[in-house]
Amino acid sequence: MLSVVIPTLNAEKSLTRTLAALIRPTVRGLVKDVVIADGGSDDGTLGIAETAGAKIVKAPKGRGTQLAAGAQAARGEWLLFLHADTVLQPGWDEEVETLLERLEKRGEKGTSFAAVFKFALDDFSFWARMLERVVAWRCWLFGLPYGDQGLLVSRKLYDELGGYRPFQIMEDVDLVRRIGRRRLVFLRTPAVTSPERYLNDGYLARSSRNAMCLMLYYLGVNPDRIARIYSRR
Repeated sequence: MLSVVIPTLNAEKSLTRTLAALIRPTVRGLVKDVVIADGGSDDGTLGIAETAGAKIVKAPKGRGTQLAAGAQAARGEWLLFLHADTVLQPGWDEEVETLLERLEKRGEKGTSFAAVFKFALDDFSFWARMLERVVAWRCWLFGLPYGDQGLLVSRKLYDELGGYRPFQIMEDVDLVRRIGRRRLVFLRTPAVTSPERYLNDGYLARSSRNAMCLMLYYLGVNPDRIARIYSRR
């Protein structure tokens, strides 16, 4: 029924936990296959994926390109795009099943909505809680979740929208904007993401950088140009 697509690049430190959260839903039959779209890992990422029985697809480095390649290789009627450092919390599969069952009872074909999870960070600090609140407000005010909240979308809707574009950055915002706020469902289950980037750069610095990239995107700057700016900072 559901394919999970995970883009990876040297993700050995986090991938095991991400995949572990998919075991029970796979046994229960909700998850049909897991596709690892790898952008050239040279650590233990591919070994972890092989051990877990995931399908491996190699693609040029860049999240948009990798996600598009993974979606093409996936077999499910529904696609769940998930970052390699994000762990879905227990109960996520029941919530998704309930949502899909209600959709089926209404006779809908999967083009009326997409769903994302609740953003959370694997960090006990004050700054982590503040950022979670900021993300919650951003989602409520603007209907703008990011890729680290996961994205559940039917293949039919994904294909109708043209899927992920080959952007190195802002590929998540680009697709969510095409989905539209009215078609977004915000699930209750947390998707807990690694805080490593925020701890390395500092919460304020990292958040400011993300906000700058978003502003540039809305001003019409090419995402590949934004990625070059992003990588230099």
